[in-house]
Amino acid sequence: MSPESGPRGRILLLRHGETEWSRTGKHTGRTDVPLTEAGRSAARRARAALALVRGDDPPARVLCSPRTRARDTAALAGLSVDEVDERLSEWDYGDAEGRTTPQIRESLPGWTIWDGPWPGGETPDDVSARADAVLAEARALLGSAGDANSRSGSGSGGDVVLVGHGHFSRVLTARWIGLPARGGVHFRMDPAGVTVLGFERGVPRLDHVNQRPLQDSEDS
Repeated sequence: MSPESGPRGRILLLRHGETEWSRTGKHTGRTDVPLTEAGRSAARRARAALALVRGDDPPARVLCSPRTRARDTAALAGLSVDEVDERLSEWDYGDAEGRTTPQIRESLPGWTIWDGPWPGGETPDDVSARADAVLAEARALLGSAGDANSRSGSGSGGDVVLVGHGHFSRVLTARWIGLPARGGVHFRMDPAGVTVLGFERGVPRLDHVNQRPLQDSEDS
C-alpha cells in the first residue's frame, strides 16, 4: 500500500482518569466508579496530551466506553463523543472484580490478568476478539480522512479517538501490531494517558505510547 492510498488518519487511545479503585489497585471492569478529583484534573490536561500528538483540530470520530469514568474523561478532555460503544468496556474481570492482585494471589498464587485463570470473566481470546472488532471498525472509519464529510479538511481530521480503559487499551495496542492479547503486558497505559496507533506505508505501527502532559506526574 502506497502512502497516497493508505489511511490519512490514526487511531488514538485515551484511558480514563484516576478513580479510587484504580488508585488503590482494585480491578475495575464493569463497576461504574467515578473519577477522583485528581482524575478529573488529569482528564482536563489530557487535552494537552492529545494536542501534543495530533494538534488542535477535532478528530473525525470519537467512540467511548459506556462507563461514567470514560465518558467524563472524554468531556473533560474536550472531546465530543459520537458513539458510546459497549465493546470499549474494560476487560471483564469476573471474580477478580474489585480485588487487588495481592488479594487474588492469596488463593491463586502468581496470578496476573494476562496469565489467568479467569473464573467468571473474559479470557484473553475473548478480549482479543472484541479488540479486533473495534480496531477493524476504527480503521474503516479512517478511509474518510480528509474528505468532505470529515469534521476538518486537514489530514489530522481523519483521526479516530477511542476512550476507554487500561487493560483493554493495552490489548488494543498489542493487537494493532499483531501481538496476542497477552502482549499487552509490554505496554504501559496510565490514567489519562494517550497512545497513538499509526501506519508505516499502510503497515500498522506504534507512533506514541502512554503520552501524558508533564504536569500529570503529580497525579500518578
